[in-house]
Amino acid sequence: MRRPHPIVFLALGLFGVYCIEFGVVGILPLIMQRFDVTASRAGLLVGLFALVIAAAGPFLVLLATRWRRKPVLMVSLGVFALASVASAFAPRFAWLLALRVVPALFHPVYFSLAMVAAAALYPPHESARAGAHAFTGTSMGMVLGIPLTTWIAAQYGYEASFLACAAVNLLAALGLYWFLPDAPHGAPPAYGRQLAILRKPALWLNIAAAMLVFAAMFSVYAYAAAYLEQVAGLTARQTGLLLVVFGIGGVAGNLYAGRQLGRHLLRTVLLQPLLLCLAYALLYRYAGTGGWAIAVLALFWGAAHTSGLIVTQVWLSSEAREAPAFAIGVYIAAINLGVTAGALAGGAAIARYGMQGALAGGVLLAVLALAVIALKAMLYRATALDVVGNAHQ
Repeated sequence: MRRPHPIVFLALGLFGVYCIEFGVVGILPLIMQRFDVTASRAGLLVGLFALVIAAAGPFLVLLATRWRRKPVLMVSLGVFALASVASAFAPRFAWLLALRVVPALFHPVYFSLAMVAAAALYPPHESARAGAHAFTGTSMGMVLGIPLTTWIAAQYGYEASFLACAAVNLLAALGLYWFLPDAPHGAPPAYGRQLAILRKPALWLNIAAAMLVFAAMFSVYAYAAAYLEQVAGLTARQTGLLLVVFGIGGVAGNLYAGRQLGRHLLRTVLLQPLLLCLAYALLYRYAGTGGWAIAVLALFWGAAHTSGLIVTQVWLSSEAREAPAFAIGVYIAAINLGVTAGALAGGAAIARYGMQGALAGGVLLAVLALAVIALKAMLYRATALDVVGNAHQ
């Protein structure tokens, strides 16, 4: 019998992590009812999680590089599972909110070390492909975590939605224990050397691009359900099904982008925000047509949206290959700021211009991201070409 590939369990852990982060969105009405809190207060469960990651993520990753990778990954998954079980039985909202802090602290540690571990399982020239396979769990967690959590809560109760997250993370931990090679732990780069990447102007341009891409993604996706119901005229059930289609497109787009990054990094990075703009233009024009057209559109939108995960991660990390784990910690902080900024920008655009305003805001942010990527490529042309060349080697 063939042994499962370790990347399956790395990806499963990422799926579990993002179910924890975004799954609560699918049960917010239940949380509001259970603890008698307003929608804005319940929304703190998502906002606080992202804020903790953005504030503490890079420095926690820096500390985590001191220890062997496999035990840290397993401990992180254990923390996620325990926090989920405790959340299922939290007696008060304040307790539930406090329990969000603990997994948020371990989120960037698991994410960054999982990506480094995934890359170590493949030859150097296939590192982008390795990241794409690991990101399958991330994309499925981000896109399918919400409807899956909603369905579990509806079928089996509020507590079951949290316990299911715990089960996923425990299964991932067991899989890593049995199948992930315990890589030898060499001396990690000194803190000063890792922090030195923050003195590189080219890296800050890549950070800005990643933030803008995620802002462009979530200025629309944060309001996807409302947009599909109000503009496309779908029912709540149809919207849930269409978001699953969106997720399928996202997984396919992420895997395809991973292959293309290994061949033409700069071209692929430039193309992603352009495709996102095209998806928003098609949504504006055809969202109300219904039928198979909206399903095909959801597939394309999902592919354009979710490919932003691997594209921005590889683009940012390409400027910090001397400190890969810390670079991914910086990346996680950047994209969480982008998610927050995008959701705020989309909400402001909707308040001023109606639901279609989110699309316009998304296009504007994507164009800004494209401009930053192009500026970086022009200012550091030799570096960009070198990275592309290395992708072929």
